[in-house]
Amino acid sequence: MRKIKILLLILCVTLSFAVHSQSKVAHINSTELVSSMPEMNEAKTELEKLAKTYENDIQTMAAELQSKVKQYDTEASTQTDEENARRLQEVQGMEQSIRQYQSQAQQELQKKEFDLLKPITEKAQAAIVKVAKAQGFAYVLDSTQGQGVILADGKDLLEDVKIELGF
Repeated sequence: MRKIKILLLILCVTLSFAVHSQSKVAHINSTELVSSMPEMNEAKTELEKLAKTYENDIQTMAAELQSKVKQYDTEASTQTDEENARRLQEVQGMEQSIRQYQSQAQQELQKKEFDLLKPITEKAQAAIVKVAKAQGFAYVLDSTQGQGVILADGKDLLEDVKIELGF
């Protein structure tokens, strides 16, 4: 009888320890959080403005190219072979310049996007960590689609983090 009581006591202590030692887990859709932050609208506006500037520049360059091609096509029969070859090289050089500018513009847009989003995502990350620690969560999973979370029945921190960020 005494062995059974000791065994039950050990079982109760073990179960109690197992329950208390389990870490609290929460989840948050970080993409939804970042996209709902007020700073994100400002970043999007700035990126759209920059993209529009590049687009206008490219359209201007393309219109200039088109105008030259049209002019050279109409004058081709009155020019020498050497002059037509020079003009062809000029047109090909302009086409190459436009492609290079497009590539450069794309790279600059990507860099600007990274530079604008980095402080926003860092702010969101800090708020997630602060809220999670304040609520005693040991782990926070990202429930953004495609991030590997199959089931997220735990506590969703999205609203709490939004409150922490002031929106």
